[in-house]
Amino acid sequence: MKYTVKKYIKNDYKTWNDFIAQAKNATFLFHRDFMEYHENRFKDFSLLVFENQKLVAVLPANIVANSVHSHQGLTYGGLVYKEEIKLAAVIEIFQCVLFFLNQNKIGKLYFKTLPSIYHRKPAEEILYALFLAEAKLTRRDSLSVVDLSQEKNISQIRKRGFQKAVSNQLIIKEEDTFELFWNEILIPNLDKKHNAKPVHSVEEMNVLKSFFPKKIRQFNVYFKDEIVAGTTVFETETVAHCQYISKNENQDNLGSLDFLFHHLIHEVFAEKCFFDFGISNENQGKKLNQGLSYWKESFGASTIVHDFYEVETANYSLLNNILI
Repeated sequence: MKYTVKKYIKNDYKTWNDFIAQAKNATFLFHRDFMEYHENRFKDFSLLVFENQKLVAVLPANIVANSVHSHQGLTYGGLVYKEEIKLAAVIEIFQCVLFFLNQNKIGKLYFKTLPSIYHRKPAEEILYALFLAEAKLTRRDSLSVVDLSQEKNISQIRKRGFQKAVSNQLIIKEEDTFELFWNEILIPNLDKKHNAKPVHSVEEMNVLKSFFPKKIRQFNVYFKDEIVAGTTVFETETVAHCQYISKNENQDNLGSLDFLFHHLIHEVFAEKCFFDFGISNENQGKKLNQGLSYWKESFGASTIVHDFYEVETANYSLLNNILI
């Protein structure tokens, strides 16, 4: 085969990160510092693909039993490549990845895509390769996304909430630490509503913030010097994504979130391409929280999908004789 595949090792740290910085379909979540802050939870099985000595693609991944997964510690994933890589090359590269996994007794690849809004330039070549390999769609999440280049179709109820917040003299502050939001708002709410905890601990968030100070941002809303709401934003080149959103349910009539998201959408991130409220799904995408989805849509958001696939590695043979 034209390409060679190898497993990532620690010595590849700089090579990997340099490649991620130049790829057309990567974000800072694929940087090794982000991937490895919780490395004790996942057995890494990330792959690098070379043409001769030149790195042409990487796959962030981990292994469970005899299956490889697009890294389960990341929201999204996929095969990462640069702008100059053409469709035919992506097909061949993906075939080599499947062949490598098959030769290493890996039966299945569970593949997360990178939603199109996160692409620096169109990068759906891998979707065509997945189709050719007869990948099975196993999950589809719906993201609520505001196109910031378009006029914002904000509902009247959100506008009234904003005016209420103004009359209540709420204040928004960007903070450098996460303790106040986590301990006073996020953790109590998740525990009360879902008997759950945040995916990230405060300590982990502070570590990640130290690695990516300009890309991980915390915005809190205050009423009379008391925190009443907040959101944690992961900022990429094209998208501002809300990783966590929560408010004090005892202060429900202040308009705190209406005020916060008006500020973020119209001021802080107005020059981004998209504002991503995230998913409103449960049960592997098969259930939709209608109220949550409607709330996000009331800010002018509409839907794009995030797909997940299962691929038999033996299907590498299906990619033979594709190119004519």
